[in-house]
Amino acid sequence: MSKTLVAYFSPTGTTARAAQNLARLLGADVYEIRPAEPYTGADLNWTNKHSRSTLEMQDASSRPQLADHEADIAAYDRVFLGFPIWWGTAPRIVNSFLEAYDFSGKTIVPFATSGGSGFGRTVATLTPSCHGAMIKPGRLLNGEIAESELVKWAEQS
Repeated sequence: MSKTLVAYFSPTGTTARAAQNLARLLGADVYEIRPAEPYTGADLNWTNKHSRSTLEMQDASSRPQLADHEADIAAYDRVFLGFPIWWGTAPRIVNSFLEAYDFSGKTIVPFATSGGSGFGRTVATLTPSCHGAMIKPGRLLNGEIAESELVKWAEQS
């Protein structure tokens, strides 16, 4: 049996709830991806073209600093990777996380929460950041999903 980690970035708590629920159902460990500088409400204002999140997402090379590098990725075979969808893809800090560790030989299963966007180009934008890993198609975990459906999806991933 493979050892599973649920790693997530959640500046507002929405993705954290989905991640905690998934980890509970899978009996997986949990790791929170945290920025060195926490995001404020103003930073997350997507309608402000000068907000931190907007500027990061407009720059494909942006890599916000992580608060720590303490995830024991080597101990896991499979990583469920959660985040909110920003501008049709994962926030740049998710790339920072993927590039900070060696994911060679690991399976990465992305999941996301979104206020209205689909998964968009997320897998394509994450793939270059996780060399040597197998990245699976992602899934939105918005709203109420039956636990049996969630477990079935996770087991098939």
